Amino acid sequence: MQPFTVDVPEAALADLRDRLRRTRWPDRETVDDWSQGVPLAVMQQLCAYWRDDYNWRRCEARLNSHPQFITRIDGLDIHFLHVRSPNADATPLLLTHGWPGSVVEFLDVIEPLVDPTSHGGRVNDAFHLVIPSVPGYGFSAHPTATGWGIERIAAAWAELMRRLGYDRYGAAGGDWGTSISTVLAKQSRDAVLGIHLTPPLVAPDWVNRENWTAHEHASAELLEAATRSGAGYTAQHSTRPQTLGYALLDSPAGQCAWIFEKFVEWSDHDGDVFSVLSPDQILDNITLYWLTRTGASSTRLYWESIATVNEWFTSATTDTVDVPTGASVFKDTPRPSRRWAEQRFTDIRYWSEPERGGHFAAFEQPALFVDELRASFAAIAGS
Repeated sequence: MQPFTVDVPEAALADLRDRLRRTRWPDRETVDDWSQGVPLAVMQQLCAYWRDDYNWRRCEARLNSHPQFITRIDGLDIHFLHVRSPNADATPLLLTHGWPGSVVEFLDVIEPLVDPTSHGGRVNDAFHLVIPSVPGYGFSAHPTATGWGIERIAAAWAELMRRLGYDRYGAAGGDWGTSISTVLAKQSRDAVLGIHLTPPLVAPDWVNRENWTAHEHASAELLEAATRSGAGYTAQHSTRPQTLGYALLDSPAGQCAWIFEKFVEWSDHDGDVFSVLSPDQILDNITLYWLTRTGASSTRLYWESIATVNEWFTSATTDTVDVPTGASVFKDTPRPSRRWAEQRFTDIRYWSEPERGGHFAAFEQPALFVDELRASFAAIAGS
């Protein structure tokens, strides 16, 4: 394992600003809402801030304030943060991001999780954190051949934890991190003491639809609506990621719009995404994608694995998970009911439906996310 420090050349930042200055903007949308995508005026304002006022070095310093490493697993260099708790008996925990997220999502929860007694928690709430960048994302290497789907990533995570000396550990994640953590629990049953998912991925119980609660009907309608009007990005990622990649790698405004739209749609807010995430926070994540040239490589995970995930969403499955499970169902899509989840996850120890927080819960509501994670693993441990 080699220590790693983020050190972006100044020339790369100058190139970003120059490209933003030379953006070729599309015509204004022909509607007065977001139904055609991010409005032109909103994008121009955000990109002007990115060009003239945003400071990447601040984010770089935050990342470098934590120990980071690179290790080669299965032929691929994997980047990860490894932040140990002052409590030697802390629970080792893998935190895995998804798309369009990154390790940046977790920066605000690191200190409360590793040092809980300094942040309103109990000594038993302490975690040793391992936060890897998914292959093709961030500072991890880009796969150059097919085969790096969620199963192979989960196996790499198991090897990473073994190298770090952790024989028993928890795993948690959202988006792709949910799928990877779930697969890891099945592959490494003896090593994974429990998983925390935001949310667990499971299909509605279509067979017993006549017995659904109002909440379950609303959940199914939400999923169907998202499939009808919000799944275009998934179709593109899973079928033609390379074609999309040319635009994302060449235009920072294009990369920004592609990701920013999802922060607006998937975060829990009152109509103003900046009420829960600052422009700097959102641009930290977008800039990481730009500087690491991961616009195409990150989306290929859909090409590799979305069929597996869609199967979990659309039909009853015999792919049950018996590892102790905690779940926080934030204001996100999907929002399964507990009884649906119990058909797949057979040992649910903790279930919560927080009133705040969306898809990027650790990013949007870090204090609440920390409380949820603590409560989940306390229930898993029986403490």
